[in-house]
Amino acid sequence: MEKNAEVTNTETRHPTGRISLDPDNAEEGLSQLVITVVELLRELVERQAMRRVDQGELTEEQIEQVGVALMQLEEKMEEMKHIFGLNDEDLNIDLGPLGNLL
Repeated sequence: MEKNAEVTNTETRHPTGRISLDPDNAEEGLSQLVITVVELLRELVERQAMRRVDQGELTEEQIEQVGVALMQLEEKMEEMKHIFGLNDEDLNIDLGPLGNLL
């Protein structure tokens, strides 16, 4: 089976769970790190919103607005991952003894 050239290059640049530290490909490692941080923040915001919904702190209108905003943000994240040739595993950085980030 022939692998997609983009996938092969992506795997070479930053193996799953690690940020690329190769000086020749610094921008790929930086983009991976930035998108990982944004994804982490998106997940935290989503959890906070769900906690507020569960505790009854939001009106129906606010719940609808938060839901739409979170869906749009998730769509943008998928778009960014596609642009930079990343997948979910690439964003789940290995923190050594602390485990995986996401």
